[in-house]
Amino acid sequence: MREIPKNSLRRILITRTDRIGDVTLSTPVFQAVRETFPDAHIGVVVLPHAREIVEGNPFINETIVYDKKGAERELWGNFVFILKLRRGKWDAVVHLHPTHRMHRTAFWAGIPVRIGYDRKGGRLLTHRIEERKAEGARHEAEYNFDLLRFIGVPKPARLELFFPLKEANRVALERLAGPLGFRPREERYAVISPSASSPSKIWPAERFSMLADVLYERYGLRPVLIGSEADAPRAETVRNLMRHKAVDLSGKLSLGMLGWLFKWARLVVSNDSGPVHIGVACGAPVLSIFGRNEPGLSSKRWGPLGGKSRYVQKDVGCFFCLADGCEIDFLCLRALKVDEVLDAVRGLEKFFLEPY
Repeated sequence: MREIPKNSLRRILITRTDRIGDVTLSTPVFQAVRETFPDAHIGVVVLPHAREIVEGNPFINETIVYDKKGAERELWGNFVFILKLRRGKWDAVVHLHPTHRMHRTAFWAGIPVRIGYDRKGGRLLTHRIEERKAEGARHEAEYNFDLLRFIGVPKPARLELFFPLKEANRVALERLAGPLGFRPREERYAVISPSASSPSKIWPAERFSMLADVLYERYGLRPVLIGSEADAPRAETVRNLMRHKAVDLSGKLSLGMLGWLFKWARLVVSNDSGPVHIGVACGAPVLSIFGRNEPGLSSKRWGPLGGKSRYVQKDVGCFFCLADGCEIDFLCLRALKVDEVLDAVRGLEKFFLEPY
């Protein structure tokens, strides 16, 4: 299919209705589209939990929240949302993540140019390509640009993630931290994220506790535990196994507050999960722990970007990853020792030992 004439695109909509890490990895798209279309009105559709990742991004004009579990759950809510998009008179939509809902919604909203992957109702698109992300030949952030060739947006030489840091969230973080005896702007600390969306991504709790103790003893980095409200029991397990006292902020932070926590952190150590990419976007040195080594699930596609990041991963010979259905008790994660993770931490010393 031929490239769409640029002068016909004055209002461009981008949708990414999945997890926070995926949305964060899509932020280079917003900048690239803005640079190609400096005068266009650019809107982004996300789910409620990802709103703070895009709201306040300087490269977009409008954030549109699609609440598939709330306002847009039922037929009437979807109808109202479709009317909202129709009133927006969008010239084109780029679906970075294929879903039946978004494909149908854009079609019924009458958006004339609809770009995406030939999956999940791809026949409703006007411009589509085969999705080959499962091959894991490139990083997820690079795959996003395959769709942009239809509107003449090139992939930049360097992919830079963006996360908006708002003053209100800084104030909220410091108000929360104060009564806990924690002063993030003044202390040397390491953020520890011991949870993830899948058991196939979670390094054992006792090893996170050992790692956190060594980071404190060797580098003077106070451990700060994070996670969602649902992750709080795991954070508590890690904290109870430690010899030294940790600050436990699991279940207490908004994404905006988390951004400031990362901005001031000396180091972030996390399982393969969304906080990895938010940490990179906020400029923190980041170490990500990987288990799954199948191409489409591995660090090559989902690893942290940027020069201040590293990852650790153990190849235990699996040809095909069963993920949560693992039949060898997540050997790839259990085989990864604390000393091996600390070796990777040493590779980041030049970033977190220097004065801020």
